[in-house]
Amino acid sequence: MNILNGQNLFDVAGKVVLVTGAATGLGEGYAHIFAESGCKVACADIQFEKVQETAADICSQGFEARAFRVDVTKQDSIRHMAQEILDAYGRIDVLVNNAGVEHIEPYTEVTEEHYDFITSVNLKGVFFVGQEIARIMKKQGGGKIINIGSLGSYIGLAESSVYCSTKGGVIQLSKTMSIELGADNIQVNCVAPGYFITPMTRPFYDDPDHRAWIESRIPLHNWGTVRDLAGPMLFLASSASDYVTGATIKVDGGWLAS
Repeated sequence: MNILNGQNLFDVAGKVVLVTGAATGLGEGYAHIFAESGCKVACADIQFEKVQETAADICSQGFEARAFRVDVTKQDSIRHMAQEILDAYGRIDVLVNNAGVEHIEPYTEVTEEHYDFITSVNLKGVFFVGQEIARIMKKQGGGKIINIGSLGSYIGLAESSVYCSTKGGVIQLSKTMSIELGADNIQVNCVAPGYFITPMTRPFYDDPDHRAWIESRIPLHNWGTVRDLAGPMLFLASSASDYVTGATIKVDGGWLAS
């Protein structure tokens, strides 16, 4: 029995991958992961100059990437970005629905402005970017959508009430998307990173007491790196995950198991 027939199930070379929030942090890391794996990467962000730097850095290493401007809170901007990517590459095979924001503050001090901003990016943005790209993927005959959750999808984190609410919603949204889009050969899954050093988590890392508390909760006793996310991301973007949908892969060093 030759089950694989010589096929590398994890091969993603040649795929067009859209990464939102690619200007900094893990989004920038995801863009590099896919570019170094042979993909054509559409790097999208509202911080256009910064995302241009991401794309330029990738290209300087001999890989393929282009920068696109998008405000994920506005449908017109999402549609414009999608059309620009189609004009450039002709299709979108994989969406990494990553754009997200946080504002650390006590629950009793959260303002309506902060609530609306975080929710608009982290949940509304994921919803409508996914919707627009799913429409494109349906016409193509399929695709892969990877939504980005968090530890905060599962546990409460002090002074992150809005963030945790939105990240919990991302997992539930992913399940519903997977049900509705399955017949169109679109697999929708979620990756929930634990503590990685990014601009968003840097204040926790730089605080010795907070950092020690975090590391004491991680069975592997260290923070993650972008390299630690490469395997799960490539799995969910490749044919290796064709029968996986509605799932969430936790990449947290064992935090949620302890």
